[in-house]
Amino acid sequence: MKKFLTKFTKEESGATAIEYALIAGLISVVVITALTTLGGSLETTFTTISNTLS
Repeated sequence: MKKFLTKFTKEESGATAIEYALIAGLISVVVITALTTLGGSLETTFTTISNTLS
């Protein structure tokens, strides 16, 4: 039992996975916020390009 507890307390892969998940979540929130903010101007730009090509 002592070996198991010692091994369990030294295991860090779970903490690393949680850290990566938090970073990925933060990045996705930033990307969604940026796209939402820039969405109107991007729509205008693509509409202008589409009209010019037509």
